Amino acid sequence: MTGWLAIAGLGPGNDALVTPEVTAALAEATDVIGYIPYVARIAPREGLTLHPTDNRVELDRATHALQLAAKGHRVVVVSSGDPGVFAMAAAVFEALEAGPLEWRDLYIRVLPGITAMLAASARAGAPLGHDFCAINLSDNLKPWAAIERRVRLAAEADFAIAFYNPRSKARPDALIRIFELLRETCQDDRPVLFARAVTTPEETLRIVPLTEARADMADMRTMIIIGSSLTRVIERPVGPILYTPRSAP
Repeated sequence: MTGWLAIAGLGPGNDALVTPEVTAALAEATDVIGYIPYVARIAPREGLTLHPTDNRVELDRATHALQLAAKGHRVVVVSSGDPGVFAMAAAVFEALEAGPLEWRDLYIRVLPGITAMLAASARAGAPLGHDFCAINLSDNLKPWAAIERRVRLAAEADFAIAFYNPRSKARPDALIRIFELLRETCQDDRPVLFARAVTTPEETLRIVPLTEARADMADMRTMIIIGSSLTRVIERPVGPILYTPRSAP
């Protein structure tokens, strides 16, 4: 049996947003590997083995997937959102680069998904309608000083900024410093979007001025988008629209 490995994005949460390409790969898979809550989204069936693992073991998970594919298994590594955005695709390629040369002959695909950033933006309107960047606020794999520097430079460049992993139990106060830094740098009342659990039944959207943004408005299920100086809010009876014009004045 010829094995293969697909690294797939399950989207932001709603199964309707899983791409047909990912659905087809899962239907053919013999093994699904991923973080516990993502694997829990995959329905068990005969001939499919589920391999849920804890967080922070990405390289172990990637190595396991490559080992199974090398033995002839049809393996899907699942991530939420898009697997190439702060997720498992890079981890698999790290393991591939460090592993046996024969792994490089494996058939490996990256199957894109809808990121939390894009899903949150769509729910609110179009806050990423002009130049923007994405920054992961977790300091598990990079120093906090690098995070602060990147946030400051992005704000100085007047990007809209999407923040992944904004707040966790291990670093409940780090986001306080990020908002302080943004207020020092931007010195305006640009809008901030807190989009929690987007596309799920627990979804909540909240837009506040930067001066009123607080760390306790977010958790690890929250995507934060900081508008640029151009970002606007259109107030409507059914709810506001947040958008950034496509060109500078």
